[in-house]
Amino acid sequence: MADTPITPVSLNPWLGFWTLTWREIRRFMKIPGQTVVAPAVTTMLFLAVFALALGRAVTQVGGVPFLEFLAPGLVMMAILQNAFANASSSLIIAKVQGNIVDTLMPPLSPLELMGGLVIGAISRGLVVGLFIIIVMQVIVGIAPQHVWAMAFFAIAGSAMMGIAGTLVGIWAEKFDQIAALTNFFITPLTFLSGTFYSIERLPESLQFLALFNPFFYAIDGFRYGFTGHSDSSLLAGVLVVSAMVLVLASVCYIILARGYRLKF
Repeated sequence: MADTPITPVSLNPWLGFWTLTWREIRRFMKIPGQTVVAPAVTTMLFLAVFALALGRAVTQVGGVPFLEFLAPGLVMMAILQNAFANASSSLIIAKVQGNIVDTLMPPLSPLELMGGLVIGAISRGLVVGLFIIIVMQVIVGIAPQHVWAMAFFAIAGSAMMGIAGTLVGIWAEKFDQIAALTNFFITPLTFLSGTFYSIERLPESLQFLALFNPFFYAIDGFRYGFTGHSDSSLLAGVLVVSAMVLVLASVCYIILARGYRLKF
């Protein structure tokens, strides 16, 4: 009797991608006190400090009440920082613990690897942002005026920082390197991007430099979604943030395809 040919089982080609994505989401959702509540507390402390320090001296910015101007900037700053932290910490923890092989062994393409890590980063950024918005709604009473702008810049900004975090996680070999990049690059750029002030208050030379900061466009566009006020052209913001996402994604794809610092 002739052997019956064995037909290979048809598997979902996206199974590995969705598994990695779900792992990244579960990773930060298992410790919400550290990954969601703590950033919200830090953001509310910023709001309280600036409200007490400047609330009486600066009543309006660009025709918008100061707290309503400040709140969206703080929300977006938290979104950007947490999206970056999620992707970078995922890779560096896997490297340090020696289980990076669990991520690299499955037959995932570079695009699937990047997509899973970045979607996890976007998810954390959006969850943190939504939680802070709900809290601030009670305290400040902010409400979106242009939902499309709020959604676009929140998602695109998270994607930009998620890809940047993936690149840093690939490059770094220890936590100190990520901490140094965060302290000397990510944090200063977010603080100097108009989070706490309008760049119109800066000298002209510094205003010009601020226009080269991609974080400024993400925060400015997100703030427009809530207040209807922006310090720059919205079209320029959409183009700059989109271009940064495309450039960083291209670089990340090439590095993952070559296995730099991941495959030896």
